[in-house]
Amino acid sequence: MKPHHLFVLAPALLLAAQLHAAPAHPAEPDPRRDASVEAIEKVLPSVVNIATTELRQISDPFEALLREMRGMGRVEKNTSIGSGVIIDEAGYLITNDHVVRRATEIWVKLSDGRERQADRVVTTGRSDVALLKIRARSGEKFTPVKFAPDDDLILGETVLALGNPFGLGGSVSKGILSSKNRRPPPEAEPLGPGDWLQTDAAINPGSSGGPLINVRAELIGINVGLYREGQGIGFALPIKIITDSLAGIFTPERTRGLWFGGYVKAVAKTNGNGATVAGPLTIVGVEPGSPAEQAGLREKDEILRVNNRPVRSFIEFNTELTAAAGKSPASVEVSREGVARTANVRLIVQKEFFTPEFIRGKIGATLTEVTPQMAAELGLNRADGFLITDVDKEGPSADAQLQRGLIIRAFNGQTPDDLVEVGRLLLRKKKGEKVELDLIVLRRQANFLISQAGKAELKVR
Repeated sequence: MKPHHLFVLAPALLLAAQLHAAPAHPAEPDPRRDASVEAIEKVLPSVVNIATTELRQISDPFEALLREMRGMGRVEKNTSIGSGVIIDEAGYLITNDHVVRRATEIWVKLSDGRERQADRVVTTGRSDVALLKIRARSGEKFTPVKFAPDDDLILGETVLALGNPFGLGGSVSKGILSSKNRRPPPEAEPLGPGDWLQTDAAINPGSSGGPLINVRAELIGINVGLYREGQGIGFALPIKIITDSLAGIFTPERTRGLWFGGYVKAVAKTNGNGATVAGPLTIVGVEPGSPAEQAGLREKDEILRVNNRPVRSFIEFNTELTAAAGKSPASVEVSREGVARTANVRLIVQKEFFTPEFIRGKIGATLTEVTPQMAAELGLNRADGFLITDVDKEGPSADAQLQRGLIIRAFNGQTPDDLVEVGRLLLRKKKGEKVELDLIVLRRQANFLISQAGKAELKVR
């Protein structure tokens, strides 16, 4: 009996063991979770709502009476809403210049509900790109977006326009890339639709400044808006314009006030399959006399490491380069024609180098920045430019017949933001090289100051 029972039970035990060991049936993939959904989930934490406030003093016939009664004139408060996208974990973000151009205060709201005030670092009116910095709390980090290579765009590819127009968590629309930018970038005029990407993805109200991404969750553009004359035509600044702008504004000079003097960007390359891929960070320009030049860095050097750490973007490069500023030089390892070299770069505090005395040594005149209060007193519409407060008896400015009280608005068509930029611009000029100045000439007529435009030319010494 026992052998018989064993014979009967053995198959049952074997079947039970097989059932117990059988792998669980894998769950069916959710057909809704396609590449677009996954890309949106990756990028939404980088998208912010931007709310701006503009306070304006109102002038009307009753302003004097209001000042007497309340001690101040009437103030008008304007608000506007747009979007932006975070590009660095420290809280740097980009948006359209037109979203924040006139802002007195800027607030951002993240997708997780956090609200923080932000500061304008620099804006570029020509390309319509603005760089902002969130006022982060101690130890607070943010989720940055990943950049696509500059020219990695495919007509007809799926694109997604993201925004956070009302701070409610995000807005998404889907379409295709209808057209790339259609002309070489003009040198002197503002960029327009001919320079932008075109898409049929709806750019919803308030999404201006938000990211346009591909299905790899990479930033390929910044939303500008819809074309009012056409149906379903949206525009975005292409990634190449964004990276070109950031290469000039997301720098140690702009973010930390430290002079490096090298311009860095990722240069796109073509792989063996003919596809455009992100190339290495490359130095695309070096200012004469700068710390970069003194350290031996040259144009076309490909950056390998900074402080023995590999860097994948100019944002990482900037962060690592300035990490030990003031304490020790930064070690920058580059590849030049296939040969590895190391340069030790000691950054310089710009304001300590590009002083009014430095500028006076170049042009023979002392300049001071025009402040809003000064502009109001002089009856100027804009608080920009540089007032000549003194002129050497002999020198380039005296030879050009410049006088105290004149205001310089531009140098060779460029409008520097501050005296540091003036100093860097003059440093790039060789001795005896001419600089054309756009001037504002103030003349007193009866009890009024009349401003007239003028020009002058001087030679840098």
